[in-house]
Amino acid sequence: MHVNLQYMLQRHITLKALNTFGFDAEASLFLPVADIDILKKVWKTNLLSLSSPLILGGGSNILFKSNYPGLVLHNRLSGKEVVKETEHHVWLRCGGGEIWHNVVMHAVQHNWGGLENMSLIPGTIGASPIQNIGAYGAELKDVFEELDAFDLLHGQMVKLTAEECEFGYRDSIFKQSGKGRYFITHVTLRLHKNPEVNVKYGDIAATIAEWGITRPGIADVSRAVIHIRKSKLPDPAELGNCGSFFKNPVVSKDDADKLSAAHPDAKRFDQPDGTVKIAAGWLIEKAGWKGYRRGDAGVHAKQALVLVNYGNATGTEVLTLAHDIVEDIFTKFQVKLEMEVNTR
Repeated sequence: MHVNLQYMLQRHITLKALNTFGFDAEASLFLPVADIDILKKVWKTNLLSLSSPLILGGGSNILFKSNYPGLVLHNRLSGKEVVKETEHHVWLRCGGGEIWHNVVMHAVQHNWGGLENMSLIPGTIGASPIQNIGAYGAELKDVFEELDAFDLLHGQMVKLTAEECEFGYRDSIFKQSGKGRYFITHVTLRLHKNPEVNVKYGDIAATIAEWGITRPGIADVSRAVIHIRKSKLPDPAELGNCGSFFKNPVVSKDDADKLSAAHPDAKRFDQPDGTVKIAAGWLIEKAGWKGYRRGDAGVHAKQALVLVNYGNATGTEVLTLAHDIVEDIFTKFQVKLEMEVNTR
């Protein structure tokens, strides 16, 4: 493919439609990436050395505090391909710009299990390893095989295994030592051809039971998750948001027991390593923030974990609200909240 960077490179482009908060930030330089050759070409220029490039997918996990003064690389790599198959598993390789939910639906339609509990998570598949996305009892690392990425530091393609990605709770190497270094071009998932459904999350089991389904398949689980998410979470197309704004804090068992003693209704989840995960949404709601609004920045009325832009809020206003919530939660419960959302 012949790549003409001068023709493709755009200047002073609004990112309003490319971030789910709907903040009207502007990129000084903007380059859509629909082919790996574009990355190889841009690496040979001085564009990457002028400023740290920002890699953008669906914009569902980013908060712009102001205009972005450097280069934005927008992942538009597409395609879904089965690269390996056995009696029990199928390996699905997807372009990093593919919409995550579309990949989930593709798997469900073929009865390939492992993604159904993560239905309707916004964003692209290329962004999914960065957060080690997860929902309703499932995480990306459970089905992750490997990824291909362009190393912006050394100008070459690399493969990373699950171990090399250093997955943690909403964490990975891409948020730590490898932050901003890798442009994820493809992700390969290992899916089950004879899937067992995971309905351990209470809301899924209750929803399926309400529908009178006694032997649910992965399509039923996916439909239930979509139903639950739509009933609780605002559609970014209608109300600007990034989904869950905060991580569920993980504390020691002693600290969790103290919290439970003071608040018997605290939502807690014991972890295999002896720690305890506390529901951040419960903490925020208990502290009285649910439905709070300050100008056009607010906390969603149905889900306290979601901060929203009612129309004309700035990133700074939403971030200030988030910091106030973090401070208040620590004062009231001695629990430190941590943001999931990346700020720029």
